[in-house]
Amino acid sequence: MKTPTVQNTPPEVGATLQKLRLKRGLTLEDLSRAAGVSKSMLSQIEREKANPTIAVAWRLANALGIGIEELLATEPREQEAIQVMEPHETPTLPGHHAGYVLRILGPMELAGKYEWYELTLAPNGALVSNPHDPGTMEYLTVLHGGIEVEVDGNKKKIKLGGTAHYQADKNHAIRNTGKTEAKALMVVIHR
Repeated sequence: MKTPTVQNTPPEVGATLQKLRLKRGLTLEDLSRAAGVSKSMLSQIEREKANPTIAVAWRLANALGIGIEELLATEPREQEAIQVMEPHETPTLPGHHAGYVLRILGPMELAGKYEWYELTLAPNGALVSNPHDPGTMEYLTVLHGGIEVEVDGNKKKIKLGGTAHYQADKNHAIRNTGKTEAKALMVVIHR
């Protein structure tokens, strides 16, 4: 029976984190927002000035779309032909105070170019957004319930199965006007 090798020093998470972040074209701010970890903490981790807790490492791995073991690995793993992200691994932006949950379905390396989300709205819930970068468009397909989209004061109801596309470089809001939960697929294209 072979004795397992014990590593005397912790893995260099910072170098791995920075390599994975840059490979996906993410800024510290992008990863901070997606993982819910402060920018200063990310900077300290990348410079090997701080080690992440298990909870922080887990959030970073989820935001990068990898398993925590890959973030903590001392040697890089070979990419699998088919990668599957389990539902519990999908990064989520909870907006419970406003009655929405936004699940990030797209890969983090495309953030800032193409993004896609699953949006769940409680009855009377709303996702209200300030204008995005000039030329940004959103495409919203209603999967369940009825949703109203408002752009610069113009409102339009979208029925089940309907798709709205609109300029997201203006003030805009997505609201559930029904009495039951509503769900939609949202694609954001930055120009």
